[in-house]
Amino acid sequence: MKNIRLLLPLVAMLWALPGRAQQLPQLTQYVANDYLFNQAVAGSRPFFELRSGHRYQWVGVQDAPRTFTLSGSTPLGAKMGVGGYLFTDIVGPTRRTGIQFSWAYHLRITGDVKLSMALSGGLLQFLIDGSKIQLHDQGDPTLDNQLRGELKPDATFSFLFYHPRWWVGAAAPQLLNNEVVFLHENTGTLSRMDRHYYAMGGYRLPIGADLKLEPSFMLKYVDPVPMKVDINLTARYKDAFWIGAGYRTNDAWCAMLGYWHKQQFQFGYSYDVITSNLRNYSTGTHEVMLAITIGRGRAEAAAAASPTTP
Repeated sequence: MKNIRLLLPLVAMLWALPGRAQQLPQLTQYVANDYLFNQAVAGSRPFFELRSGHRYQWVGVQDAPRTFTLSGSTPLGAKMGVGGYLFTDIVGPTRRTGIQFSWAYHLRITGDVKLSMALSGGLLQFLIDGSKIQLHDQGDPTLDNQLRGELKPDATFSFLFYHPRWWVGAAAPQLLNNEVVFLHENTGTLSRMDRHYYAMGGYRLPIGADLKLEPSFMLKYVDPVPMKVDINLTARYKDAFWIGAGYRTNDAWCAMLGYWHKQQFQFGYSYDVITSNLRNYSTGTHEVMLAITIGRGRAEAAAAASPTTP
C-alpha cells in the first residue's frame, strides 16, 4: 500500500503535465478546430461540418501524449447553432475522455457584427490502467492490474464576436471545478478539474483577388500557471490551399499546410519544432486534421457570414 500511495501522486502529475495548464487537448491547428475551444462558433458558418484531429506529441518519448478529437457543428435556423465533440487524451497509463454538446444563440449587434453565446454540458472521464504500471511490490492489491477512474459532469460557457474580416471570443471550460478521486479508500483528493480560460481571435486581410493573410492568436490560462500564447500567420490561396507558421510560448515553433478539395473535403498537417529541453529527446510533434463540410454554398457566401474560412 505504501508503494501505491507514493505512485499515485506521480500519476496525478502525469495528468497535470504537459503543463498543468493543459488538462484539456492542445492543438496547433486551433483555427481549423476552433469549435473545440469555443463552442459559440456553432452556427456561425452556413454549413454542417465534421472534423477530426490526430496529434502525436513529442515523438520519440516513451508514453508521450496522444490526442484524438472528433467534432461536429451546424446552424439551426437563422439564429441558432448546435454541436458536439468527443476527445481522448492518452498519456502513459492515464486516459482522459470527454464529451460535450452545445447550443449557441446568435445576435446581430450592428451592421455585419454578430455576437454568439453558447452553453455546453457533458462528461469527463479519467482512467488509470494499473496493468501498464510496474509496481515495486508485485503483491500490492490496491491497483493490481485494475482499471480505476472517475466520471464527472462538465460545463462550458463561451462567446464570440464575429465579422466577415475578424473574430474574437473567449471560453471557460471545466466550470464545475470537480475533484477527481483516484482511490475512494483514501480520504484525500489527488487532483481537480481546474477551470480553464481561453481567448482567441484573428483577422482576414485580402491581398488581391485570390490571396488572404490571416494572423490569429489563442491565449490559454489556468491558475496558477503562467499564461500560454499561440500566435499563427496563415496565407490562404483561393480558399483552397493554405500554408502557415506559428509560435507557442516556451514550447514550440510550428509549421502547417492544408488543402480544401472542392469546398467539401479538407486536409491539414502541422509539425511542431520543440524549443524546450524536450528537444533533446524528441523529434517533434505531428498533427493531422481531416474534415467534411456539407451544404456549403460558394466560398464567398461563407466568408461573408463566418468568422473564418477554415
